[in-house]
Amino acid sequence: MSDIKKVVLAYSGGLDTSVILKWLEETYACEVVTFTADVGQGEEIEPAREKANAMGVKEVYIESLKEEFARDYVFPMFRANTLYEGEYLLGTSIARPLIAKRLVEIARETGADAIAHGATGKGNDQVRFELGAYALNPDIKVIAPWREWDLTSRETLMAYAEKHGIPVEMKQGKKSPYSMDANSLHISYEGGILEDPWAEPEEDMWLWTVSPERAPDEPTYIEIGFEKGDAVAIDGKSHSPGQIMETLNRIGGENGIGRSDIVENRYVGMKSRGCYETPAGTILLKAHRAMESLTLDREAAHMKDELMPRYASMIYNGYWWSPERRLLQQLIDASQEHVNGKVRLKLYKGNVILVGRQSDSDSLFDERIATFEEDEGAYDQKDAEGFIRLNALRMRIDARQKHRDRRKQ
Repeated sequence: MSDIKKVVLAYSGGLDTSVILKWLEETYACEVVTFTADVGQGEEIEPAREKANAMGVKEVYIESLKEEFARDYVFPMFRANTLYEGEYLLGTSIARPLIAKRLVEIARETGADAIAHGATGKGNDQVRFELGAYALNPDIKVIAPWREWDLTSRETLMAYAEKHGIPVEMKQGKKSPYSMDANSLHISYEGGILEDPWAEPEEDMWLWTVSPERAPDEPTYIEIGFEKGDAVAIDGKSHSPGQIMETLNRIGGENGIGRSDIVENRYVGMKSRGCYETPAGTILLKAHRAMESLTLDREAAHMKDELMPRYASMIYNGYWWSPERRLLQQLIDASQEHVNGKVRLKLYKGNVILVGRQSDSDSLFDERIATFEEDEGAYDQKDAEGFIRLNALRMRIDARQKHRDRRKQ
């Protein structure tokens, strides 16, 4: 790659990418364009601009993608009630396709020869970034410093940063900072004490949520309105997707909602521990499933649940831009046509408790049929006898055959 003259770097302003910026300039003697995506991480953005400017970067791209991220990535994913391995709400995974897309687009706009990222050779993000980039530009060149250099630990990175005068924000009392990633869906923590799966995370690690023990003693009630499977209103007030995420993160965080501590199976083959705060996502998942329970046909709902783990793996493993994910998305989106109405939730000390759901236009709940009181002929209970006998037929035949076999013995 000696012909590389300009590189677009996915830049957060943290330890890894700040070191990478300097390393690219030294190793490739190239110009570096930095790209920082504002996908809802807030205060992380402006320090990234300041650090890039301080390090002599001429072209600094900082773009607000909060609405696009929520509308075109988070919300479509939540239509499927997506969980990876039953726990992970995919906060990091779902942001990577959008960042990869903009890296490729900025490379085209600036005439850059390559893109670069700060994902390690042990992690999933290298796969997600590069699969996305190649899907969108099959001829793009990718530089992955963690697979090239000899800076193999947080300690060696810190030493490199100190040698080159790169400022690094440290957490007080720690030998090295956590590896963190934030967007409007979640904030994640890896490294440090968390590398021991038995060690309990320290309370001061959590940034978005109050501990459930210290959450208010009175519950908070909220109503979330849905149109075609997407949240569109909170307590009767319409909000954009980005505003939905921001509001639910605030309310959820105040009530200690959304903490998780997971050991997950990375695509590259190893197990990894991560801690996550996902207040809005935790609330939305509960609310969306409740809305579907009222408006979605049983077999359609069951089919979605069967497909969801495969869909979650596609996103986790970096296949957002793949033909199979796009095809499956069409099915998921079609299932949401009648997922309209509102859900009422009680938030209390880390818990999201469903207390009501309603759909004036699309409810499949028929009180006349479901009631335990007089239904005035809406449901003929005698019909159940034939239904049961037909469904039992194969088992009765099997039982008779086994009985005959035993008699022959």
